Amino acid sequence: MRLLRSKRTALTLTMSKSASLSRSRNGNGRNGNGNGRNGNGNGRNGNGRSSAAVAATPEVKNYMTPQGYARLKNELTKLLDAERPELVKTIQWAASNGDRSENGDYIYGKKRLREIDRRIHYLNKRLDSAEVVDPVRRGGSDQIFFGATVTYAYVRGGREERTVTIVGVDEVDVKRGQVSWLSPIARVLLKRRSGDVVTLATPAGEAEIEIIGVRYRAPA
Repeated sequence: MRLLRSKRTALTLTMSKSASLSRSRNGNGRNGNGNGRNGNGNGRNGNGRSSAAVAATPEVKNYMTPQGYARLKNELTKLLDAERPELVKTIQWAASNGDRSENGDYIYGKKRLREIDRRIHYLNKRLDSAEVVDPVRRGGSDQIFFGATVTYAYVRGGREERTVTIVGVDEVDVKRGQVSWLSPIARVLLKRRSGDVVTLATPAGEAEIEIIGVRYRAPA
């Protein structure tokens, strides 16, 4: 009986090793081609989502006109040198008046302080990463790049004309016709020239627009 049990145990071990070897060769083991750590599937070093070979998302450039940069810089200076110090004084005064749980000046002051600090953090990051581009340096070029002021007209529908200036993300002002260089209209216009006809996707469908004029000037 003991001999029979020994043979059964040896047979079980042999089958287990064979199965492991088969999995390793066929892709389910650590060095295989399937789901293992070094395989070609979903492993750590494979070709799946967790693979180290997956490229990182490229960082979007933070283009900005000199005027836009100056506005953000002025806002940051105002927050740091004037608004925040005054608010801190108000909070300290409100805190000295007793129960803070029912102190409207204290509660509002703390809330506003958090908003200011978030804005300061945001402005610092945007200014640090800014790539300032002066549109005036493009001179009389008729090709559309960042900072261009473009006049275009719809080919159909009465040839309604519109003018936009392509600026940074933090400079957008729709009322002044300033659009982000990442906006749909800017993406269609960039690198085109005066006289080109391009297709613009609109909520009502695709529309053809003709570029009438391109000029470079300092944004208002």
